[in-house]
Amino acid sequence: MLGIFSGAIVSPPEELVAAGSRTPSPKTTGSTLVNRFVEKNPSAVSVQVGDYVQLAYSHHNESPLRPRSFGAKDEIFCLFQGSLDNLGSLKQQYGLAKNANEVLLVIEAYKTLRDRAPYPANHVVAHLSGDFAFVVFDKSTSTLFVASDQVGKVPLYWGITADGYVAFADDVDLLKGCYYSTALGGLRSFENPKNKITAVPANEGEIWGATFKVEGATVLAD
Repeated sequence: MLGIFSGAIVSPPEELVAAGSRTPSPKTTGSTLVNRFVEKNPSAVSVQVGDYVQLAYSHHNESPLRPRSFGAKDEIFCLFQGSLDNLGSLKQQYGLAKNANEVLLVIEAYKTLRDRAPYPANHVVAHLSGDFAFVVFDKSTSTLFVASDQVGKVPLYWGITADGYVAFADDVDLLKGCYYSTALGGLRSFENPKNKITAVPANEGEIWGATFKVEGATVLAD
């Protein structure tokens, strides 16, 4: 799966910009990245959302235990990969139909977060049990919400394109040519939401990588 967002939607952290400027490879533009994804994945679907967002996904080479899905409801768009162990109980909690899948559940959970503000985002993610990563974009509020499971069993990589877009993908090879790093829950830890997150520069052998850590807590990314 792939999500690309312009600076009008999200501004990359300063640490990400600084580390990304050290990449040894020519950077890739957002449109080129989408084209690369479509060419690499048979039957890929690409969706343009307004002027500043592009989403793409494919079922090619997906794991049967961690499938990819896409959904949209009330101008909320969601890319989801993985599975939730507690999907049944969460569907009851949010009043969803028995045939609702993970992507619809995450959309409903996000709506609860939005409509009950300042309901903490970390509570939404903490209630999800399983292996997962997702990207939610709310067009009505231009809000981006990205997270993945605590252990990182479903990898989520992100980087900066040559034209300043922020890209999220589950395929590390797709983002080569841009700066990338793994992030669990973006720059927030749902276990320690108040702790500051810092970027640890890559070593000389991994010049285009970086690791984000929660100060005084667990490691966010490898």
